[in-house]
Amino acid sequence: MWLSEFDLVLPDRVVPNGAVRIEDGRIAEVREGPVAEAAIRGGGRLLMPGFIDIHGDMVEREVEPRPGVRMPLELSILEHDKKLAATGVTTAYASLSFSPNSPITGKVRTEETTRGIIEAIVGMRDELLVDHRIHARFEVTFPRAAEVVQDLMRRGAVDLVSLMDHTPGQGQYRDIEKYAAFMANARGISVENAHTQVRKRISDGLAAAGTTTATITAMTAIAAEHGIAIASHDDDTADKVALMRDFGAGISEFPVTIEAAREAKRRGMWTAMGAPNALRGVSYSGNLSARELYEMGMLDILAADYHPPAILPSILLLADLRGGLPEAAALASLNPARAAGLHDRGAIAPGLRADLVVADHAPRPRLRATFSAGRMVYGDGTLAVAPQGAPALAL
Repeated sequence: MWLSEFDLVLPDRVVPNGAVRIEDGRIAEVREGPVAEAAIRGGGRLLMPGFIDIHGDMVEREVEPRPGVRMPLELSILEHDKKLAATGVTTAYASLSFSPNSPITGKVRTEETTRGIIEAIVGMRDELLVDHRIHARFEVTFPRAAEVVQDLMRRGAVDLVSLMDHTPGQGQYRDIEKYAAFMANARGISVENAHTQVRKRISDGLAAAGTTTATITAMTAIAAEHGIAIASHDDDTADKVALMRDFGAGISEFPVTIEAAREAKRRGMWTAMGAPNALRGVSYSGNLSARELYEMGMLDILAADYHPPAILPSILLLADLRGGLPEAAALASLNPARAAGLHDRGAIAPGLRADLVVADHAPRPRLRATFSAGRMVYGDGTLAVAPQGAPALAL
């Protein structure tokens, strides 16, 4: 099947009015010009690689859309899958936490619930629209979850593991006053009550500190044995980056200071930030701006974080700041593919998976269609495939 008359976003350039041939779920040919008998004509719209999201928190909100209100797991995963396809995400790492202390999700991150979500996603993979993988977020001050995560890694149910420490006073929550106010708002409690809970979290973190190094060492050894990528999370100092790199982390997720991001780059790590941050230009928690980091040439990966619709407009916005579309598009395709060890996708090139996104040009970035392994899994009604032997259809 030929897709023709698209502006092709290749790794090194944009090819105007080009064409791509898909066979058996892969890209068979790329042409720098249109073809006469195409199944689909793009009318000059963008054809980009499908988005690879290494950190998406959204499935938890499908499982528990309101505190204490649980939806059936199968329904939640199917709805999550549809939303990802509609936003251009073709490879999705469900970012799932083992932590009893989340200020947002409450009890949805318990060992039992998180394991259940992971096992449900793994069991449903073959019937889902996009490629679903698991990003296990391990809170290093919650060692009880270590055995659960290690068991899942050994069973092949985890594809990426991140090491987190959300103890207030460092990392993402360096400003304790801001964190207490955030917790109070998220949980609907008083600021005084929030401060009490913050003090308990700090105490619990200190109590667990003695076992942290041994736990991380065991965790990363298993990850290395099974070829699982390791990420650090919310790095705030050069020393923390160095420590996480020594543990084997190759990705620095959401660095909260320029110092940490610079050290991560110096040590050859991939830096990842949230697309909502890049789109808005600011972090919701008052930390480092993804847009600022990109302008400094130190941002490698855009993740959905909590809002996948932000990926496409973020790419087009950043493309105007520096580097153009190929460099910006790589933030959500080629770079995360390399960081996660996925060598069969991430670019429009012969032999790779035909994971593709059709979108309008700026100033109104609108996603029109998504292809996963050559199959159209989302279309907004403006893209149609011609029946065999019929004339090509235009968008």
